Amino acid sequence: MAWPSRQLLLAMLCVVAASVLAAQAAGADDARTKKVGVYELRMGDFCVKVTNWGARLMSVVVPDSKGNLADVVLGKDTIAEYFNDTSYFGPITGRVGQRISRGRFVLDGKVYHLERNDGRNTLHGGGTAFSKSAWTVKEHVAGGESPYITFYYHSVDGEQGFPGSLDAYVTYRLSGPYTLGVHMSATAPDRATPVNLLLHAYWNLGGHGSGDVLGHTLRLHASRHAVLDGELLPSSGRVAPVAGTPFDFREPTAIGARIRQVMGGKVVGYDANYVIDGEPDGMRPVAEVRDVASGRAVELWANQATMQLYTGNWLNHTKGKDGEVYDQYAGFTLETMGYVDAVNHPEFPSQTLLPGQEYKHDMVFKFSF
Repeated sequence: MAWPSRQLLLAMLCVVAASVLAAQAAGADDARTKKVGVYELRMGDFCVKVTNWGARLMSVVVPDSKGNLADVVLGKDTIAEYFNDTSYFGPITGRVGQRISRGRFVLDGKVYHLERNDGRNTLHGGGTAFSKSAWTVKEHVAGGESPYITFYYHSVDGEQGFPGSLDAYVTYRLSGPYTLGVHMSATAPDRATPVNLLLHAYWNLGGHGSGDVLGHTLRLHASRHAVLDGELLPSSGRVAPVAGTPFDFREPTAIGARIRQVMGGKVVGYDANYVIDGEPDGMRPVAEVRDVASGRAVELWANQATMQLYTGNWLNHTKGKDGEVYDQYAGFTLETMGYVDAVNHPEFPSQTLLPGQEYKHDMVFKFSF
């Protein structure tokens, strides 16, 4: 029997999954799905799928060293499953990603109280709004020399407890062979407000259902890390060298080499915040990751001050896509952003956006094999 061509396999990976998601969306509650769609960007055998539900990255299909195609992003089969997802598979989170201590902060002398969804604290803005809403599709060019899609979200004054309204945009763009750019921007039309958007995508370069990522080698351009407490908050405000600690990835090191020596909150694994070397406002290298078995590698560049490395510590027989089940360490995240809980730490660079300013967050993923 003749095996399908590489191009046909790519089409099967991209189109079949998109059809399943679209069909499921059509059968779900109309009030939640009538504006939700699945969108493809393609450049040769490089295929990316996104949805405007949470401006979410759903899949990235790339070849390995032998030309075999695989989806290297963890996720769900149906949009309906993303509605109730608590693992944050692929969305843009905001207004403030990561944690805010006690779900409160003070701005211009006023105390603001947020949705608490992580014990006593707020995680990823509170669990609603940005990652749990349908964004507007502003532009979509599926093919050509630089396929891209731009999503827009208007956050109203008081949403999640934050002051003022916010206009947020996210563009996913294929800017070259096996290069994915993620470009976030925001403006605050009327009042000052904290902003710290991040992409919460889980990666596994062996393929999303290929097991754990402990054998992936990781290099980070970070000689310091923000010291986090048991609630994964920088309560001391300290930034410490990584030298001589299990957090040191300045040289390529297997993710699992020292993972048993760190606690990502209440479980074993990395949930650590790194301060990226170099000027905080310029594009610079953040990380390189390689899966030796497949030969796939990814290089990340960004313009943010810090990056949160998370190793899927809380995944526990979690239902994924294509019939796969994700267990602990099935994927890793590289969440570039400003400092964690900056709204409560004047010693950290401010994440408060003023009217007339523009927030800009750029990431570029360069895949190779």
